[in-house]
Amino acid sequence: MARSVLFQVPIGLLLLFCLAVAATQDQAVCNHIKTTLGNHTVQPTQATYEALSTENWSQTVWAKPACIIQPASTEEVSHVLSTVVDWDVNFAIRSGGHSVVVGAANINGGVLIDMAKINTVEYDADKEVAVIGSGLRWKEVYTSLDAYNVTVAGGRVLDVGVGGLTLGGGLSYLTDLYGLVCDNVVNYEVVTASGAVVNANAKSNPDLFWALKGGANNFGIVTKFTLKTYDIHDVWGGIRVYSLDALPALFDAMYQYQSVANKDPYANIMLQAFPTNGSIGAILNIVYLKPEKEPEAFAPFRNIKPIADLTKLQTLTELMLGAPLPELTRVNWFSASFTTDRKLFGTVADLVTKAPEIEKLQSLTAGSLAFGWQPISSSAVHAGQAQGGNALGLQAVNQTWIVLDVGWWSPKDDKLAHDYTASIISKIDGASKKSGHYVDYIFMNDAAADQPVIEHYGQENVAKLKATARKYDARRVFQKLASGGFKLP
Repeated sequence: MARSVLFQVPIGLLLLFCLAVAATQDQAVCNHIKTTLGNHTVQPTQATYEALSTENWSQTVWAKPACIIQPASTEEVSHVLSTVVDWDVNFAIRSGGHSVVVGAANINGGVLIDMAKINTVEYDADKEVAVIGSGLRWKEVYTSLDAYNVTVAGGRVLDVGVGGLTLGGGLSYLTDLYGLVCDNVVNYEVVTASGAVVNANAKSNPDLFWALKGGANNFGIVTKFTLKTYDIHDVWGGIRVYSLDALPALFDAMYQYQSVANKDPYANIMLQAFPTNGSIGAILNIVYLKPEKEPEAFAPFRNIKPIADLTKLQTLTELMLGAPLPELTRVNWFSASFTTDRKLFGTVADLVTKAPEIEKLQSLTAGSLAFGWQPISSSAVHAGQAQGGNALGLQAVNQTWIVLDVGWWSPKDDKLAHDYTASIISKIDGASKKSGHYVDYIFMNDAAADQPVIEHYGQENVAKLKATARKYDARRVFQKLASGGFKLP
């Protein structure tokens, strides 16, 4: 016993020594980069550090990096990445900071590369594309393009960053027409682990082009996305608010809406409900991508009386500006997928409104649960395939991607909030498997950190992703030094 204690002492001292060396190395690289980038490097002693280090949406991912570097050009990104790799220092990359995955867009110690200054939108009317900086949020993208009466397939929540959403796949109100957000990228400007700047598109580095369509932060730092633009500006839609008592009728209408053999691809809908908060109830987000009132696609919902109806003719950007975004302190979410079946819809509806875990979540300080019911049509998958395909391994069938959003107040409840919500999503997966309607896909943008997202892309796609990573990142920098986010299995 005495001998084991004696061994424990030097091991503890060695651990402290290693941590001290790492901290010293982190600070040294920050000081070195500051000599070249000056004010683009923010250190803990500076007034702006606190706000920048806690800019991420959820407090669960707030962190204390050794410094925050805000490169203002692709060349500066290359310099920063090359230096950090040469010094063997851990780093994270932040676009908008909306992810709830710890380490994906912030870091304790190490270097946070904040892309906020890579923030230009360049519209090319002749080529019908927009070149978009990865540090932008979608509100800035849409408002820039509104001047030309065009838009892109981009995020539905305006405060979300361009980079994380696009690299995770990305859902858009244009998805049934043109595929996921990643399917609409025609070029990625990428800084690889060596510091080289490459373009990835259908002709140049096509393997990297494919891998970045769902491959997250495993291959390099994307500085610019070139996205197709579309002549969509004026639309009809908005939100309708219902009491929780209306949920059975809403689920029945949703089944009818999703069961149409040839769904109108201009129609989009998302059902959100708040089973822990009856005062909010349920919200139906309705979008029709033409300026036409009450199109037939939404007929199943007409006889369900809302508490409030905010649908109207407006621009697509105005519609998204009107969507509510809850102010939560600590947040996590989980994703599951299944095909369309009336009985399964009823089972899932019961789980997300009556599961015993919901009462347990309510017992947490400020504990809350919301779900988002997101219909995905087979046309969305076909549209993606027509644009070259992606790494996601999607089935071309009508399906639902459900997301459970959990919010709470105290760090001491982190594990309980996670475990209760994970239990509900596990029950949803169990029910869909039992009924034969399970879809082997987890939507990265709505997934919890411990959900095996990339593993669900399929063995062949995972093998291709690994081969691409070996080619462009032989030293595995984006697996080891940038270890946050969804990594290759």
